Amino acid sequence: MSPRVLVAGGGIGGLTAALLLDRRGLDATVFESVRDPREFGSGINLLPHSVRILHDLGLGDRLDALAVRTSELRFLSEDGVLIWSEPRGIEAGNPWPQYSIHRGRLQALLMDVVRERLGPDRLRTGRHLDGFTQDRRAVRARFAETRGGTAVEEVEGEVLVGADGLHSAVRAQLAPGEGPLVASGLTLWRGAAPAAPFLDGRTMFMAGSDRQKVVVYPITPPDADGMVLTNWVAERPAVVDPSTADWNSPVDPASIAPWYDDWDFGWLHVGRLIAGNEVAWEFPMVDREPLEHWSSGRVTLLGDAAHPMRPNGSNGASQAILDGEALADALAAGSDPEEALLAYEAGRRPATSELVLANRQAGPERVMQWVHDRCDGRCTDRHTCVPAGDLEREAMAYKHLAGFDPAQLAARARDRGGGPR
Repeated sequence: MSPRVLVAGGGIGGLTAALLLDRRGLDATVFESVRDPREFGSGINLLPHSVRILHDLGLGDRLDALAVRTSELRFLSEDGVLIWSEPRGIEAGNPWPQYSIHRGRLQALLMDVVRERLGPDRLRTGRHLDGFTQDRRAVRARFAETRGGTAVEEVEGEVLVGADGLHSAVRAQLAPGEGPLVASGLTLWRGAAPAAPFLDGRTMFMAGSDRQKVVVYPITPPDADGMVLTNWVAERPAVVDPSTADWNSPVDPASIAPWYDDWDFGWLHVGRLIAGNEVAWEFPMVDREPLEHWSSGRVTLLGDAAHPMRPNGSNGASQAILDGEALADALAAGSDPEEALLAYEAGRRPATSELVLANRQAGPERVMQWVHDRCDGRCTDRHTCVPAGDLEREAMAYKHLAGFDPAQLAARARDRGGGPR
């Protein structure tokens, strides 16, 4: 009999995993804590190795209607002088695009598709995981109502997947006494505001140094007035208590915009973009130490619950999607769920553990600090203070580590008998 998979968490990773499990003929039900999920948050990037999976699920046209196919990534110093630029997605020769998209709109799309394909009863909202027990035959998960309710429902399945995010209840039970989140000493503030397109309308850029950074990219196609929803991320050193860290605390953008009053690149004024928001969201730069094991018996972890990582490299959501594919493949290939979960973990845990640690070194963004440390002020049109070969090697090393080196993806496309579908 196909494993009955209980997925705790209806975020991008959990929803994609459910769709992939269904595609492999496995019975999945998603339990989401939020009763009435709405568009929330700001932008994310989906890198080509994860877009392959979403295209295989038949979501390409729907993504193109909601998102932007990123064409280029630029690294700049805080005065707007170019450090490094590289094509992205299709423009880089990948078989699949890179998308920049509003996180809430992607989650809403995935929820709609889960209801369409699995049935409306397979996405149960307002259900927060309260704990679980298991034996050799089954796992029993307890879900509590999340809007003032006290009722607890127990659901039995053959597998429980903890896709319940940064403060995962599944992880807390699998790894008791793990301790607080690991703070980086940095905090991000995020938002998205309508703005006129800049450069080619599909470029993402990062500017600054460890003292202060910004990341900006469009996340919607132009509206009737030619405006695009433009995502921004501001970063500065800030002390955060790891025991209370959360990724969804609202703040006033007026407290952030003045830091960027003089960041005017001609084609975009960063301070004015930030000031155009009604609300911003504080995002402490935290993660956790990689676990030695994700799985115990019939229970495993996925996405941020398994490997919360700092967002350097724009890779968190993509890795959660890759987890979902590996999980579905392992469960479909093995008759014993416990052995299948161990195979899934063996295929994913080492790679994601490396990424967690690499992102602590700022990932590919550290080239901006190299320039900050070495430039004597004579670079006016383009920085030449760091050799171009060093910049290219750094960019390619991260792509290879994260799994979206164009050569790796081209080989994957050949193995599948073609490119996007």
